[in-house]
Amino acid sequence: MAGDHKQQLLSRLKTIEGHVRGVQRMVEADTHCIELLKQTRAIQQAMLKLDALILEEHLSSCVTTAIQSDDVGERERVVRELMQVYETSRQASGDAAQGVLP
Repeated sequence: MAGDHKQQLLSRLKTIEGHVRGVQRMVEADTHCIELLKQTRAIQQAMLKLDALILEEHLSSCVTTAIQSDDVGERERVVRELMQVYETSRQASGDAAQGVLP
């Protein structure tokens, strides 16, 4: 992972961590539920953005290298990995839509 990309991810993670701690303080202070939900939604959106950045890095480095490789097994492996991530994400989205907690 390139140093600048790594720093960008770490910065986002620290921001998310701070946001989570803020929500923890809000819970301790008995903040109104709707305000908590607004904040947790913001955290979820920040995590989705983080996921997108990680995926972008993976596609532009690991996947590109594997696809350009002469090794068929390596190409198939990266496609399988991506499909597993997609399937897990799809299942989690479906569970969330149905109100099922992990």
